[in-house]
Amino acid sequence: MNRDRESKRESERQKGFTLIELIVVMIILGLLAALVAPRMFGRVGEAKQKAAKAQIELFGTALDSFRLDVGRYPTTSEGLEALIKPPPGAEGWNGPYLKKEEIPLDPWKHPYQYRSPGEHGDYDLFSYGADNAEGGEGEDADIVSWK
Repeated sequence: MNRDRESKRESERQKGFTLIELIVVMIILGLLAALVAPRMFGRVGEAKQKAAKAQIELFGTALDSFRLDVGRYPTTSEGLEALIKPPPGAEGWNGPYLKKEEIPLDPWKHPYQYRSPGEHGDYDLFSYGADNAEGGEGEDADIVSWK
């Protein structure tokens, strides 16, 4: 009977993990996260830049449709809002030219910048990127319609 008790105690001790084993597993998980996380976060910034570029291209299509109907691009003061609601004196306006009822923000939750006439063409449409300031590199780089 004594042996049965001892083997029962011994098997009960072997059921759980030791503190050392748990610490080793935590260290391994931490190292894996440290290697994988920077790569994933770098892709998030890249995806936001691609989304902003795609949105600017969609705005460009809507602006071209506006120009075909009205005979001109919206002025800077009319802004992108002219793609949703007809500005005063816009004869031939056949919008709305965007599906949504409000102008979407860029992926960093800032409004897109619009100028017409533009410095680089009939209009300039751009986002200042993550830092919301002119210039920058990486995720802070400006996303523009003229490149």
